[in-house]
Amino acid sequence: MSTNKPEKVEGIVLIPGPSRDYLNERQRVAYESHRRKLLKWLARQGKNPDALEGYAHHTAQNYAGIIDRFLRGLWEQDGYTIDVSHEDAEEYLRSLLLADDEYSRTHLHNTKLALLAYFRFQGDEWEPDISISSSSGVSQPRDFLSDDERTALREAALEYGTVPAYAALEPEERTKWKRFLARRYGKPTSEVSRDDWERANGFKYPSIIHTALDAGLRPIEVGRARTYWVDVENATLRIPEAESSKNEDNWTVSLRRETTEYLARWLEERGMYEKYEDTDRLWLTRHSNPYSASSLRYVLDAVCDLADIERDVSWYAIRHSTGTYMAREEGLAAAQSQLRHRSIGTTAKYDQAPVEDRRDALDRMG
Repeated sequence: MSTNKPEKVEGIVLIPGPSRDYLNERQRVAYESHRRKLLKWLARQGKNPDALEGYAHHTAQNYAGIIDRFLRGLWEQDGYTIDVSHEDAEEYLRSLLLADDEYSRTHLHNTKLALLAYFRFQGDEWEPDISISSSSGVSQPRDFLSDDERTALREAALEYGTVPAYAALEPEERTKWKRFLARRYGKPTSEVSRDDWERANGFKYPSIIHTALDAGLRPIEVGRARTYWVDVENATLRIPEAESSKNEDNWTVSLRRETTEYLARWLEERGMYEKYEDTDRLWLTRHSNPYSASSLRYVLDAVCDLADIERDVSWYAIRHSTGTYMAREEGLAAAQSQLRHRSIGTTAKYDQAPVEDRRDALDRMG
């Protein structure tokens, strides 16, 4: 009997032949370990990780094949890696859309879903800039925040989570707010102190929202952000090459002076909290975890409520608006640097006039 049958995990070939032939022995060992975890995840919890619900076998097998071909395409360009960026995925989708060989809408849609699953597997969230439906040919850029909505978010961030001044409250009201803070910080009401009062009115949330609006931070970048990224004196974020997403150089990202002031206040304030003693992460949740897409979604929804923005706004709408308006004001090169894109082609989708600008142009045209 032949002993050369490929190894399978969850009924799916562990390493497809083309990838096995491409990789050297050390790379195969690394990829095998990564791939084994991925296949188990797809089959056992990929569809709904919280409910431990996996994909059907055919779907898991299909997604596994798509992900392998996607990664192999990256290797042929840049060498072996399993650390992929959102830009890599978007460029891959666009290459399929523009390929001479016309792919079916179903294949393109499944490719997008497979890449979304791969980012979830890595603990990341991705919202592609193009929409591909399995039943139509529509492909369009994501929505972005208007100037007014960006201003409203900045103002609402200054209000989010605040409580009235301690000295301004009557004893009965003060007790009510102490109960509120006790629930927020998971401690008995009797242990709520003046420090907790000041903490509620601190600068963490303004620094997160304003920095995101300036830098177009991805959710994963909010979680990764370190204190040493912040250059207060020069009003910039300096993101080291090793901590940027698949980039070849350090990134220097401009910040508004107002944003820098909030960051400076927050850097001073965060030193008061015990959970930051053994970490240089810039922001942690109240449960001492790095921020994720879901925890940021909760914050954004709450800030949008305060800002009276009555529509669904994703975190990536912030990033998309930063790119759109930077391209409008300073051109694509400035938008590319601000958003930390490797390729100017990725930034080109932001080279569009916002709706209100086009409307004003029509009014001027008569």
